[in-house]
Amino acid sequence: MMSELSDSLDLIARGASDILKREELQARLQLGRPLRVKAGFDPTAPDLHIGHTVLLNKMRQFQDLGHTVIFLIGDFTGMIGDPTGKNVTRKPLTRADVEANARTYAQQVFKVLDRDKTELRFNSEWFDAMKAADMIRLAASHTVARMLERDDFSKRYKSEQPIAIHEFLYPLVQGYDSVALAADVELGGTDQRFNLLMGRALQEQAGKPPQIVLTMPLLEGIDGVQKMSKSLGNYIGIDEPAIDIVTKTMKIGDELMWRWFELLSFDVSLAELARMRADVDAGALNPRDAKLRLARELAARFHDAHAAEQAIAGWHAVVRGEGDTALLPLHEIATPSEGLRIAPLLVAAGLAASNGEATRKLRERAVRIDGEVFEDAQRVFAPGFTGVLQIGKRNFARVRLASIPD
Repeated sequence: MMSELSDSLDLIARGASDILKREELQARLQLGRPLRVKAGFDPTAPDLHIGHTVLLNKMRQFQDLGHTVIFLIGDFTGMIGDPTGKNVTRKPLTRADVEANARTYAQQVFKVLDRDKTELRFNSEWFDAMKAADMIRLAASHTVARMLERDDFSKRYKSEQPIAIHEFLYPLVQGYDSVALAADVELGGTDQRFNLLMGRALQEQAGKPPQIVLTMPLLEGIDGVQKMSKSLGNYIGIDEPAIDIVTKTMKIGDELMWRWFELLSFDVSLAELARMRADVDAGALNPRDAKLRLARELAARFHDAHAAEQAIAGWHAVVRGEGDTALLPLHEIATPSEGLRIAPLLVAAGLAASNGEATRKLRERAVRIDGEVFEDAQRVFAPGFTGVLQIGKRNFARVRLASIPD
């Protein structure tokens, strides 16, 4: 029994930044009932990326241990706008934006979570029913001084950046979600610590057992520097084609790979991960092969095993010259009847950010077409052209030029 409890705690703690409080979590696990584990997501964008799945993976681990997971869509809080990490007031979303994004969230999360073991909830369920007097009572539960203890609010206040009154409501509203849902555990990123602790405080004020707070690190994007973000372009979307998941994963640095394994992998235990790392350090395992294992797992999770193997084969065909590039998915590019020169073609294929960058890569002899170095900046590619475009070793796309309809 104690061994089972210890194993559960070890799995829950995998990759976690902090657990507040671990002794409370152990006591709650010994109650002999499924815990209610909550994580909230504001539908601020229509698609999820693998950075979001750090929390989803932890939720899935709780499900595998027999606990009840609550995926909370903040359709009400999304209209306030989360101020976390912002130095300006965030633009609130409209109800239409929130509802559209929420629908796509609900479709995507079950690529990780077990649908039958998940409560899908919306916090408008209780906030839409609240009256003005109820919100005033909630606002009266904490002081402005307490809110200014939050790092981002404090920085904005000291630098005389405006803070809108409604932004102070956000932590209270998120905290009240835990009261409404009777959460035993709430998960969040390290940047959400203040809001998660607000849930504990409001539960105690309501005479309920305070939730355990479990924070997870923010996943660095493929650049290895900034946290994964769609706005920074350093992300992997969970709805992206399998080949894109593979190629982007293969771009990450060798050191970042180990962090991704710890936070994203279900297939590799921490003990096996330690052995893999030792083998790489000893020269017995090529880090490329370890990275391919991670890429295969992620592609299979968000697609299926066949799509993952096809993507891996396509990667080998281009990067290592082993196999058939026809395995790569074909991206159609709408092309005017007069055709496209190589620079705008590379931009249209998503391989260069601008014509200037594409031209520079041509001069560097970094552009290949079907494996051959290409340097003719003036050549025109007519509708009907099909081939594999490549910049560098790991940026490539198989494209077909299609005529723009008259």
